[in-house]
Amino acid sequence: MKYDIIVIGSGPGGYVTAIRASQLGFKTAVVEKENLGGVCLNWGCIPTKALLKSAQVYDYLKHVDEYGLKAEAIDKDFTKVIERSRNVADGMSKGVQFLMKKNKINVIEGYGKVKTGKKIDVTDKDGKVTEYSADHIIIATGARSRELPNLPQDGKKVIGYREAMTLKEQPKSMIIVGSGAIGVEFAHFYNSMGTDVTIVEFQPNIVPVEDKDVSRQLQRSFKKAGIKIMTDSSVESVDTSGNGVKAVVKTKKGEEILEADIVLSAVGIKTNIENIGLEDVGIVTDRDKILVNDWYQTNIPGYYAIGDVTPGPALAHVASAEGITCVEKIAGINTDKIDYGNIPGCTYATPEIASVGLTEDQAKEQGYELKVGKFPFSASGKAKASGTPDGFVKVIFDAKYGEWLGCHMIGAGVTDMIAEAVLGRKLETTGHEVLKAIHPHPTMSEAIMEAVADAYDEVIHL
Repeated sequence: MKYDIIVIGSGPGGYVTAIRASQLGFKTAVVEKENLGGVCLNWGCIPTKALLKSAQVYDYLKHVDEYGLKAEAIDKDFTKVIERSRNVADGMSKGVQFLMKKNKINVIEGYGKVKTGKKIDVTDKDGKVTEYSADHIIIATGARSRELPNLPQDGKKVIGYREAMTLKEQPKSMIIVGSGAIGVEFAHFYNSMGTDVTIVEFQPNIVPVEDKDVSRQLQRSFKKAGIKIMTDSSVESVDTSGNGVKAVVKTKKGEEILEADIVLSAVGIKTNIENIGLEDVGIVTDRDKILVNDWYQTNIPGYYAIGDVTPGPALAHVASAEGITCVEKIAGINTDKIDYGNIPGCTYATPEIASVGLTEDQAKEQGYELKVGKFPFSASGKAKASGTPDGFVKVIFDAKYGEWLGCHMIGAGVTDMIAEAVLGRKLETTGHEVLKAIHPHPTMSEAIMEAVADAYDEVIHL
């Protein structure tokens, strides 16, 4: 029962960490209380993208005449859409099972709890407790939907993201509280399926972490699609005693009562750090996060934490990178610290959003003199031909040295395009170097080059 490394949690942080540890020659085990792959593969990133793909195909079919085609009796089967999403998730989870076997990683099923002396107790489904020990214990227990005191989730009328992707019947109306990635992705999905959707956002803009130009564009696109948006607003209380839900919403103009079949709470996440033994071991936490150093070591030697339970961005690709960095440092490899200023963020609504680096407002606040360029997809031949002209690429450069400070995109396929900006910033690419890197035509990606050209007053197609 002794290992070199035990990872608690098998999400994209945990299972990737375990695989890299095994590759480096460590005898490795991973503890999982539910499904391999964690929330991302089973209840988050992957199944939601399957739902959104169904919505995209359905949208195409509803507008097939715009492409010179004809189709009759277009409809959807909500149950089959949900079923496809679950099948995709199950397939990905089975893929992680294969990777565990391939890399000779022992999967311990049960609830893990850390103990002093570099040990853990794992309680299986029958209540049996087994003790394991390791030289290094890595906590990767992730997070869950956060509940607000005035918006308690009952799993039926007031739901979180898990219930939102497994509803047995499509609701006729839905109030979504919060407009981060989870909120707007479900808003797009349910609106596309035909549900009457209202978004309630406390901040002045939806997707409030994004550049304001991106927020405004998404709001225009959503309103055009029929999604109602209430910003500078908050849900004060909900009444679930009737057939549906009555929500009291506080706005700048006063209180309004909204009625819907279901309220989806999408107000962020709560880390899974309770009842896992942190207090017993003496591991320090602050504001719902486990405190770690640059190499993900906690204050107690031999105990580490990565992913959503730590103060970094709660993103799957960040958790994976942190886990790899953590075990490479344990192995004595001369690895670089993660640059948290160069983490891409992606939102998969329609239109998609992708961004990296500073927003324009942040760059101004930091005192940079800026060169800002913007290229609309309405001027892109590929976007027009594809029927997806909404959106733009926006780039921000330091005027003095040409440093690529930020890149913000909204439009079709931009989540696949943002990697160019991430790599460019990693390699300290200047605007002129991007301009001289020939981009293929016609593509959506050439909008990056055109936006850079706009920043330097060399744009051709505007």
